[in-house]
Order: sequence, then C-alpha cells, then structure tokens
Amino acid sequence: MNRNRAAAASAAAAWLIALVVIDLLAPLSVIPDVLFGMAPLIACAFLSPRVTTLFGTAAVALTVWSGWLNGVWDQAQQWVRLVDVVLIGAAGTAISVVRERREGHLARVTAIAETAQRAILPKLPSTGPNLATAARYLSAATDALVGGDLYDCSLVDGSRRFIVADVRGKGIESVEQAARVIRAFRQAAAVRAGLDEVAEDMNRYLTPFLGEEEFVTAVLVDVSDPEAVVLTSCGHPPALLARADGEAFLVEVPPGLPLGIGPGFSRTSVPWQPGDRLLIYTDGLSEARDAQGEFLPLLDLAPDLTSGTLDGALDRLLERVRRHVPGGALADDLAVVLLEHTGTSATQRLQETARESASSVPLLPLDLRPGDERLSTAKPGSAGVFHLVVTAVADLVGTACGRSFPSDVTHGKAHVTSALISA
Repeated sequence: MNRNRAAAASAAAAWLIALVVIDLLAPLSVIPDVLFGMAPLIACAFLSPRVTTLFGTAAVALTVWSGWLNGVWDQAQQWVRLVDVVLIGAAGTAISVVRERREGHLARVTAIAETAQRAILPKLPSTGPNLATAARYLSAATDALVGGDLYDCSLVDGSRRFIVADVRGKGIESVEQAARVIRAFRQAAAVRAGLDEVAEDMNRYLTPFLGEEEFVTAVLVDVSDPEAVVLTSCGHPPALLARADGEAFLVEVPPGLPLGIGPGFSRTSVPWQPGDRLLIYTDGLSEARDAQGEFLPLLDLAPDLTSGTLDGALDRLLERVRRHVPGGALADDLAVVLLEHTGTSATQRLQETARESASSVPLLPLDLRPGDERLSTAKPGSAGVFHLVVTAVADLVGTACGRSFPSDVTHGKAHVTSALISA
C-alpha cells in the first residue's frame, strides 16, 4: 500500500510538472489548463483526502498562473477552465474521502472474518511434557485464511492427542464442516480410551451432517506414551516419521474409511524415541505437482524436517512446496503439524530415578562397629539390614551413573557386615 501511495504521489506531481513545461514551450494558442485537473484525480485513487486536496489546490494555482502567462484572463473561456479545475479537484477530494471510509469498513470486516477463521484453527501449544509442536496452514482460496483442512489437539488428563483432517472441498464453503470436525474430535478425544474408538465416535457424530458426496479424511495421533506413538487413519495420507538417527519412512497404518462413509477403524503403535519428529499433513502436500505433473517426493523432505527448530523446519517445508508448484500457487488447501519427542530415554529416566532415590533415603552412620550402642537400641538386625540395602542401592546408582562412591562408604559397609555376622 505504501508503494502504491508513493507511486500515485509521484505520478500526480510528474503530471503537473510536465504540463508546466508544455505550457512554457508551447505557443500561446495552446492552453493546457484543463488538464491540470488530472492531478487530483490521480491522487484520489491512493492518497488521503488531505494530500488530494493539496494536489487540487496546486492544480488551481497553476491554472491561474497559466492564464496570466498566456494573457487570456480577459476571455470567458479561461474562467470556464478555472471552474472545471476547481470542480475536478473537489470531486477528487470527495472520492478520496469515500474511498478511505470504505477501506476502513473493509479492514474492520476483514479483521472480524480473520478472527472467525482463526478460531477454527486454534494455536497449538508449542511445548509440553516430552513434546514440542509446530503447525502451519495455507489456504488455496484467494483472500481466505482457512478452508476445509484443519488441525487440533486434545490435552486432557495427561493425554496428548492430535488430529489433521481434510474436509472434501476447499475454501470458505468447507469451513463450517471443518469447525464441526474439530468439535467432534474434542468431544471424543476427551472421553474415549483408544484412537479407534475416537474415530468411531466422530464418524457417528458427523455422518448426519455430511451429504451423500461429502466425507472427511483424518489422521489421529496419540503421543501420551513417551515410548510409542499411536496412529489411526481415516482414509488419510500416511504420516512421515523422521528418526533422530536420520532414518525416515512413511508410517503404514490400515487406511480405514473416511469419516462419514462408514465405521471400521484400527490403531497402530510405532516406537517413539527422543529426537524423533513426526509430520502429519493433508493431501495439499502429498498431491502437490510441478509443471510436469510430478508429485512432491515426501521422503526427500526428511533432511529439512530434522534440522533446526520446528518452526524453521516447517518454513523450509512450505518454501519447498511453493517452489515445486507452478507459480507458487497451491491447488489445494494445506495443513501440516510437526511433532518432536523432546523427552529422555528409558535408560536416562532409570538413572534419574536412582539418583533421586539415593539422595532421598536417610542413611545410618557409616562408622558403626560391633557392639556400638546405636545398634543395641535398634531392632535386632534392622540397622544392619537397612544399611546393607542402602549401600547396595548406592552401588547400583554408582554403576548407572558411571561413578564410584568415597572409600568411607565401603568402610562403613564392611563394619555393618561384621556387626551382622557378630549378631
């Protein structure tokens, strides 16, 4: 918009300067005064009423100067020319006022529409327990933020479930159905135990609202278990799993039927390790074609997905999609969600648990000797047995952590053992 305003101001000013030069060089019989009124008309298309009025005033002043230069103020025709320029300048200012009002109204309506559309795609939490997320959405419809593709998450009672879905159709017409799919997912994901049950519940809810030729493809993902990711597909393209070690593959899941077509869903569990990233997407990605009709090779995207931050990875992904399709114009809506396992491995968690246990257990004195009165006040054998257990745990923790404990621990353990033998 600023560029358009600068161009309009430059064009109007250049027009006035050009007419002045023509008026100076042309013979007295050539009087271009009426053309000065074009300047405010050029300005009113993009500039404010105030600036348009300034150009109108300049046009009137130059008309007066031109009449003096050509010595024609004694002619009635010159007064007619002056009135024409004044009226054109006033009309330009009026047009500018109306345009600005309509632009303001359009901006308010657009802001309301964008807010309503964004409500359909709520912002996903960027981080959670052992998890990081990022999402992007591109609409194929002109001047629309969202269409028939959608994503959402359900974080209830420790469960972390996600959905990416595609309503048949695109653009504004499918937004209503997309909102209904999100509502069905939130209702089912909060109460159903398995993803297959979530899909069944969603199918029952959505079927009455979908026409004979309407359906919804979807993929449901559950990452509540830090050791495995569970997926259920409702006729949706397979997810792309990129391992931390560089391996990448499409997760094969029984496809199932799209929602609204019929029941019958299953779930598949895949190992889920720290550093792994899972990409779930709509067919706007898998069916993106270049000028020769070639599909975008999904597995080739893995290096872009596994490096850098999640947001950076998705930005690179979308940029690659735009380069792949002719003119950078998508033929279909596109929704992508990238999940990353940011937690610790099972071995690391066992080591942390051992450290916490060792630090929280109160140890008895390590300088016990046979006959020590501190042993005689305890239950028979309890102090020795307890201390042996504690020192055994300490040895295990030392092994797990790759370190040894001070010699006084071993010394104390030896004396406790002697005390037990003596007892």
